[in-house]
Amino acid sequence: MRARAYWTVTAGQGVITEEELAPPGPGQARVRTLTSGVSRGTELLVHRGEVPDSVAERMRAPFQQGSWPGPVKYGYLSVGRVEAVGDPQDGDWVGRRVFCLHPHQDHYVVPLDALTPLPDDVPDDRAVLLGTMETAVNAVWDAQPAYGDRVAVVGAGMVGACVTALLARMPLQRLELVDPDPARAALAGPLGARGVDPAQAGDECDVVIHCSATQQGLQRAVDLLGDEATVVEMSWFGDRPVTLDLGGAFHARRGRIVVSQVGTISPVRSARRDHRARMELAAAALRDPALDALLAGPTPFVRLPALMDELAAGGAPGLCHVVHYEHTDDPS
Repeated sequence: MRARAYWTVTAGQGVITEEELAPPGPGQARVRTLTSGVSRGTELLVHRGEVPDSVAERMRAPFQQGSWPGPVKYGYLSVGRVEAVGDPQDGDWVGRRVFCLHPHQDHYVVPLDALTPLPDDVPDDRAVLLGTMETAVNAVWDAQPAYGDRVAVVGAGMVGACVTALLARMPLQRLELVDPDPARAALAGPLGARGVDPAQAGDECDVVIHCSATQQGLQRAVDLLGDEATVVEMSWFGDRPVTLDLGGAFHARRGRIVVSQVGTISPVRSARRDHRARMELAAAALRDPALDALLAGPTPFVRLPALMDELAAGGAPGLCHVVHYEHTDDPS
């Protein structure tokens, strides 16, 4: 069997190629992709060739092939249906809708333990957010907000919006989604928060979660802290240096900056949760239809190279662009 996959061949250039696909072996499944999602953050860093050598190995995706500057097959938001398994004893997997941290590819073979079954009431397009929602769950664990806290999320991208959706379910005194783009700040309302421009954001925060991937956003996050408060840094800046003013109030107030990264379970939950449990919690969180506001598209898979160019140039609306896969052998 042959599969089609998207590769970044060099900085700023992507193509769809064909490759041989081996049949699934014991403990494996073959998945027919229904939809995938393009992250405007990490995937665009890859497309532009902005991955620094110092962290190239640490940021490898689970089923990535190749490395930077390319050719590299990269991506991690894929939803599909199991078509076949390598062991008849695993036959109950056949027909299941699943999520996988796999690059953009129309069919693929992976271990069964790399698949997360999806709730029936989570539609395919929204399900591509599962990888981002898992990141958000980990961030909320790292942030440890408490009853009645004043919380700000700086940066209304995919991650910031998913974090906001989770925090909105908690009994907080104040929850603001901070972004200079009025259209992005407006996402806050349906998610259960207040959207504000950075200049109007409330200060004296107990926790600020930074997701904007900009130096200005991180500085604003620091400036919003109250005494003994914490900024949780979720952005990854690639090879861009960041300069902050950590004098004045930050030092006197004993502020803290901690990093949240999805590759490791938050230490405040690692004794009682593993990666599968975290993924299952994230899948349940996707039942919220307000999350559909994060999605744009769809774009056919065959147009993915052109879409990546458009996204890298700052075009195309939405936070997560959905890619649909057409299968000529699909009777539907």
